[in-house]
Amino acid sequence: MSNDLRLVIFDVDGTLVDSQAHILAAMTGAFNAQGLKVPDREAVLELVGLSLDVLMPRLAPNESPDIHKALVEGYKNAFVGIRQSNQSVSLTPLFPGAMGVLDQLHAQPETLLGIATGKSRRGLDKVLESHDLARRFVTQQVADHHPSKPHPAMLQACLSDTGVAQQDAVMIGDTSYDMEMAKAAGLYAIGVSWGYHDRAQLSAADVVIDQFKDLHDVLNDYWG
Repeated sequence: MSNDLRLVIFDVDGTLVDSQAHILAAMTGAFNAQGLKVPDREAVLELVGLSLDVLMPRLAPNESPDIHKALVEGYKNAFVGIRQSNQSVSLTPLFPGAMGVLDQLHAQPETLLGIATGKSRRGLDKVLESHDLARRFVTQQVADHHPSKPHPAMLQACLSDTGVAQQDAVMIGDTSYDMEMAKAAGLYAIGVSWGYHDRAQLSAADVVIDQFKDLHDVLNDYWG
């Protein structure tokens, strides 16, 4: 790959799409199926971005590993069930300005786009299909094949896939897990304030933006 290439990597939930309604509905289904008290909304959204096998023990710390495994499967099944009810797009809308920024970046020959998400391959595929986004991303890393964030494996795979150097890549996300993952991989970390963690939790970010339209200036400043 050319040394002139740049790589912009996005998180999905809370960064590109507002999926909290879908996530909360699936979590309710998973916990109800096990006869357990459904966690508070804030507790769930605080952990969005982690892989399910890491997230469930934190939401249900007093339950057994077998119950945690059942919660993971129950969540996946509930998530798919909601998706198949044709509510997927309405429950996972793109954040304002997201599509315009993706189109702008995709049109730049020197810019490659990637994804690093705690979603499963199946879950990501549906989001990309729903919004016709798949063709824009040359590297897509999901929870099925990597340790949970903030481990840097997903970002290392993005760099390996594209041949782009660390200093020519940035990570954009809404949670502390995204920012810590970026720092662990040696990438410039761009936080977004509209997602599931507030500004105070994005302390590892190099910069935090409040609107998608601000990303253009941030990238220009970083790459000169």
